[in-house]
Amino acid sequence: MLTLSNPAELGFLPDRLERINTYVQSKYLDTGLLPCAAVLVGRGDDVAHLWSSGVESDAIFRIASMTKPITSIAIMQLVEQGRIALSDPVAKYIPEFADLGVFVAGGGAIPFVTRPPSAPMRVVDLMRHTSGLTYSFQERTPVDAAYRKSGLENWQTMDDDTFIAELAALPLQFDPGTSWNYSVSTDVLGVIVARVSGQSLGDYFQQHIFAPLGMVDTYFNVPADKADRIPDCYTFDPVNKKKLIDPSGPKGAWVGRHKFESGGGGLASTIADYHRFCRMLLNGGALDGQQIISPKTLELMVANHLPGGGDLTQHSKSLFSEAEMAGIGFGLGFGCNIDPAATLVPGSKGEYFWGGMFSTAFFVDPVEDLIMIFMTQLSPSSLYPVRRELRTLIYSALAA
Repeated sequence: MLTLSNPAELGFLPDRLERINTYVQSKYLDTGLLPCAAVLVGRGDDVAHLWSSGVESDAIFRIASMTKPITSIAIMQLVEQGRIALSDPVAKYIPEFADLGVFVAGGGAIPFVTRPPSAPMRVVDLMRHTSGLTYSFQERTPVDAAYRKSGLENWQTMDDDTFIAELAALPLQFDPGTSWNYSVSTDVLGVIVARVSGQSLGDYFQQHIFAPLGMVDTYFNVPADKADRIPDCYTFDPVNKKKLIDPSGPKGAWVGRHKFESGGGGLASTIADYHRFCRMLLNGGALDGQQIISPKTLELMVANHLPGGGDLTQHSKSLFSEAEMAGIGFGLGFGCNIDPAATLVPGSKGEYFWGGMFSTAFFVDPVEDLIMIFMTQLSPSSLYPVRRELRTLIYSALAA
């Protein structure tokens, strides 16, 4: 249960925080652009602002790629135990990847022509998306097309081993470590967690992250008795603004229907649960006496790991290469602000964040002791600039 504190005592101008509600309601909800919205702004362990419209405050949202930071924390727990090293070749844990080749030509009616990679894919490449893997929805290359044809992102039919076997049969987009490409890398990390721990990814999360943090409503498969808390999910429709793709209630795809537990995008969660995860991050890896990850490990995770220290506009092969990603690096599971001036949006150097394909988002700012979580249910996430607008609104509300 979230409890509101006095925003003025937390260093906010209350009337400016209220602008968030009016802005999102009038621009996105009243116009039908978004189906619902929920916003949390926190400072330290306290909640300064909480607002929702078109959805209950305890709704269980499909958080998609906001799963990635959780999977990345799980990997780093195993690193801390000496069971995995970031420098290890991925083939040590996924032997099916031993003979991966890099795309040269072909695809479709013509068999792929590949060459050996210049360097092996390492665990760190999966963490920072420099693995050479891709996503089917990129729709740029013959490799992307082969992902779509294989159906390897169909969570209802795949299991861990089938997913890896399908992936191992396809070429890499580029030599590991040379470029950045948003991809199924974190799904592979989830399989590594399962293989190394001997548990399913969901069971590992429950034992080592969710239970210690008190995250009681975060699942790969939402229990039937909580299905009514999942809102409808939409995608953009050029005529009607949005089109239903996954219904609320027991018929939804997140209710007992995921065979593959996707470490890259499979979780559903509440704004309260994800706030507990973010509080753990802000507190250096600990919450309520539970040390989930060490402060130095977290410090390593949120540093920029892109080759040469550049930003996503310099390194990304496709998605996130847009001009608004200037000043944004990528760490081990998080985007990170490496040059606030280049972003053209208020923020802090060292702030880290990510979002999901259904337009959900979060950020943690250690400099300002600040947390933001935004929930809605519309894809694609690149459709509207709501995340950048929320940053501006929130930072403009700071008084101290």
